[in-house]
Amino acid sequence: MMMAEEAKASCVEARILDAAKAVFMEKGYTDACMSEIAERVGMNRPALHYYFRTKDKLFQAVFGMIVEAIIPKFQDIITCKDLPLPVRVERIVDVYYSLLQENPYLPLFILREIDRDVDFLFRTLLSLKVGHLFDELKGCLLEEMRNGRLRRVPLRIIFLTFYSALTFPFVSQKLVAKTMMEEGEDFQDILEEWKPYVVRQMVNLLSVDGN
Repeated sequence: MMMAEEAKASCVEARILDAAKAVFMEKGYTDACMSEIAERVGMNRPALHYYFRTKDKLFQAVFGMIVEAIIPKFQDIITCKDLPLPVRVERIVDVYYSLLQENPYLPLFILREIDRDVDFLFRTLLSLKVGHLFDELKGCLLEEMRNGRLRRVPLRIIFLTFYSALTFPFVSQKLVAKTMMEEGEDFQDILEEWKPYVVRQMVNLLSVDGN
């Protein structure tokens, strides 16, 4: 009986998180409303508070769900040192493309939250206890640089180059669709056309021999 109740609670929490993720991404933290999240789940607000007492707690759970969905995949690819650099970069791009196509509001959501309150976003990351994942990624990159497998480049330059190249098509999707897509094309065509340029930028940045 207890297991059935736990399974039911887990199912309800999953529905809440899915609804909250959609609302937070569409509207940002400030404009997101617990009442709207409850309505999308099909419950009243007091019932929602039974599972997540505050908007902060719900936001942290949603953000944690996003981080935990992407960082381990990213880590698996980065740490696979037997793969050539271009292959690793392409696989990382594919992982992020998949994530961003499933969550088209994610780039704007992250930019909004950084602009709104970067300290709150950082505290949320700390509360999730995922810092070790970022430390492991950082350590792996630095080790490859020390061993001469990657060019010595400041990690902030790697982040800014990769994140801007990867996310800008999604941030500007409406403009691209309005002004630059030909008849019969869809956004996936634009992404496939752009992907080799992202890979090339990162390979040129990190490759010790430019190849």
